[in-house]
Amino acid sequence: MTQKQLENMALELRRGVIALAVLSQLRQEQYGYSLIKLLNEQGLEIDQGTLYPLLRRLESSGLLKSEWRVEGPRPRRYYQTSGDGKEALATLGQEWNKLVEVMEGLLS
Repeated sequence: MTQKQLENMALELRRGVIALAVLSQLRQEQYGYSLIKLLNEQGLEIDQGTLYPLLRRLESSGLLKSEWRVEGPRPRRYYQTSGDGKEALATLGQEWNKLVEVMEGLLS
């Protein structure tokens, strides 16, 4: 397997994890840059080019709600999980925990 193939597999693995991480951190509202900073501080590096399209997809799916606010020098769009987003987070969190348990057994 080539390095490029390994990188592609790692990218596929990260995609779902990032969506779950974003939902988990938007239980309290955040704007984009604050969310990037929060995730990076917790060890999950994500850039703007990945985050903003994901936020739009999650919002168009009804999992997030957002609103524009002018606080300080420029307007910011604040995001938070919607009711459906909270339900999805609970379900996906349970699924994640099951997968982690299975994978720990498989990888040990």
